[in-house]
Amino acid sequence: MAALIAIWLLNSRGGGGGQDSGAPAGSHTPVASITPGPDPSGTHFSGRPGGRDTEPGDDGAANGGAGDGGSTGTADTAGSSGSSGTAGSTPSGDPSDGAGTGTSSGTSVGGAAGTPTPARPVPADASLPTCAPGSVTLSLASAKNSYSPGDTPTFLLRATNAGGVTCKVDFGPKSAVFTVTKAADSGHVWASNDCPATGANLLQVPAHGSTTYTLRWDGKTSSPQCGKPKGQQTAPGTYLIQAQLPGYPAKQLSFYVAAD
Repeated sequence: MAALIAIWLLNSRGGGGGQDSGAPAGSHTPVASITPGPDPSGTHFSGRPGGRDTEPGDDGAANGGAGDGGSTGTADTAGSSGSSGTAGSTPSGDPSDGAGTGTSSGTSVGGAAGTPTPARPVPADASLPTCAPGSVTLSLASAKNSYSPGDTPTFLLRATNAGGVTCKVDFGPKSAVFTVTKAADSGHVWASNDCPATGANLLQVPAHGSTTYTLRWDGKTSSPQCGKPKGQQTAPGTYLIQAQLPGYPAKQLSFYVAAD
C-alpha cells in the first residue's frame, strides 16, 4: 500500500510541472478577424484630401471664360473693321437759292482702343436694329470754340453704343435736327430741317463702339419751310447750336463767330 501511495504522489507532481494552471494547451480562443463593414449610404468622396477650391467664376475661366472676353474684343474689332465705306453728304437747303447749307460725314470707332474709320452707311431696308436710347448716348462737340471769317463751323455729334449689339442711327436732316440760334435773344439763324433734302442717313454704330456724325455749316442763315430771309452771312457774335434726335435728350453748346 505504501508503494502505491508513493507512485501516485510522483505522478501528481510530474503532471503539473512547467504548465500554468490556466486553460490546457490548444484551448485558447482565436482572435476574431476584421471584416469590412457595410458600405456607407449617401455620397462619399474617394479622392485624396486637398486640391484647389472652386470659387464662383473659376469654372468660367477654366471652360473658356477668357475666350468669352476675347470674343467681345473680337466683336469690337469687327465693328471697327466692318465700318468701311463712306458716309454720303446730306445737304440742307438748295445752294442755288442762297439758303444756308450743311454737309455731313461720319466716322466709327469699334471698342475703346479702336481706330476711327469712315462710318458705314446702312440701307433703309437692312435688318440691323435701330439703336435704343437706353443703350446709346449722344454727345455734341465743336471743332473750334471760335471761328474766323471764312471758316466753316464744324460740329461733331457722337453716338456711343454701350450695348453688345451693333445698331443704326438715322442722322438724316429730318431726324437729326441741328438748330443755330443767337445766344443773346435765341433768335433763329439756321436749322438743318428748314429746307431739308429728303431721305434718311442711316449710319452703323458698332457694339461697344461709337460713330461720329460731322456737320459742316456754311455760316449762312435759313428760314423754316425754305422761306425768307435766307442766305445771309452770319454776323459776328456768340451762337448756340442744338442737336436733337427723336427719343434722345437735346444736346447744346455755344460757339463764337469772330469779326473780320
